[in-house]
Amino acid sequence: MTPHGCDPPSLSCRDLVDLVTDYLEGAMDPATAASFERHAHDCPPCLEHLEQMKLTVRAAGGVSDEAITPEARSALMERFRDWNAGRGG
Repeated sequence: MTPHGCDPPSLSCRDLVDLVTDYLEGAMDPATAASFERHAHDCPPCLEHLEQMKLTVRAAGGVSDEAITPEARSALMERFRDWNAGRGG
């Protein structure tokens, strides 16, 4: 069992977080998508993360590139680089 009580899946929780964008964009092969869905179904924290990401995508979908100032874009990209570097990416 994982620390939060779900059975060990073929994908880890970290894998699910790393792959969530590919899943939401439909850019995942069927076998990986099935494993992703199985893990999300069996792991409440990962299912919650997936649902939060779906809401975020829906909310951000209404924001056009033109609506983001160059300063805001630069700040967002810097935050993403810092976050990604902290994850070893």
